Parts: sequence; C-alpha cells; structure tokens
Amino acid sequence: MKLYLKANPTCYTYCMPNQSPQIEIPENELEFDFIRSSGPGGQNVNKVATAVQLRFNVRKSSFLPEDAKERLIRLAGQKITDEGVLILEAKRYRTQEQNRMDALRRLNALVQQSLTAPKTRKPTHPTISARAARRSAKQHRSQVKRWRRFIPEEWE
Repeated sequence: MKLYLKANPTCYTYCMPNQSPQIEIPENELEFDFIRSSGPGGQNVNKVATAVQLRFNVRKSSFLPEDAKERLIRLAGQKITDEGVLILEAKRYRTQEQNRMDALRRLNALVQQSLTAPKTRKPTHPTISARAARRSAKQHRSQVKRWRRFIPEEWE
C-alpha cells in the first residue's frame, strides 16, 4: 500500500488509497526530537543524530473525535505516557528524513486504525445439529475413558 504525503506550511496531509478521506494533522501538534541511533551507519552512527522521536499529544489533539482518542490510547499500548503523549521512535533508516517519514507513516497508520470503529459483536447460538454433535463427541470420549479404566475384579 502506498502512502502519499504532502506537507503544507501549516499541517501534514495524508491521503491513503482505499481508505477514509484525508486526515490533516496540524504541525503544531507534532514534536520531533532527533537522537543518536543504534542501528546501521558505521562510524557515522556516533556522530549524527539520525533517529527520530515523534511526540503527539493524543488527549489535547484538536482533530480527533473523543472515541477515536480512546481507541488510539488503547492501540498505542506502552508507546503512550500517563499524560496521553504518544512517543514513536524511528531508527530504521540511515537518514533523518527517511526516519522522519517512517515515524509519520506509523503515526498515520495508528490514527487510521483508531478512526475506524470496531464492529459490534452479534451474539449467536449454536445450531441444534452442532449441539447434538458436541454431545455425541462428549459421550464418545466418556466411553473411551470408561474402557481404559482399571477395575481389578474384571482382570482376575
């Protein structure tokens, strides 16, 4: 799946094919920190801060509805702080820009996933034939165990 990213001066706009319409994340809600990476890079890895930490405050977000915020907090798991700040670390690539785009892609995927409401479960009941099959399987298993039982009177 391809991700098209257009950067305006005020916000990041994501347009993903075959999914919901564009999501606009205001730039002032994203915070990027560049840190030294532990991944590939040879001697350069000790000199250049190529890894990216993306911080996004979910609770103070202006564009997400309340139910999506709750789903995003649940989806993020341990990547979210007690204050509701989502922290994504990207250090897969050797350049800052690639890691930055990777962090944005991952944030976009989480936001997209949180925007779709989960399907409500419709309770179902087993059919009559399924119940009968279950009972006969239990009776068969019980009979097998009865046959294996050791009764001393029968062995003499």
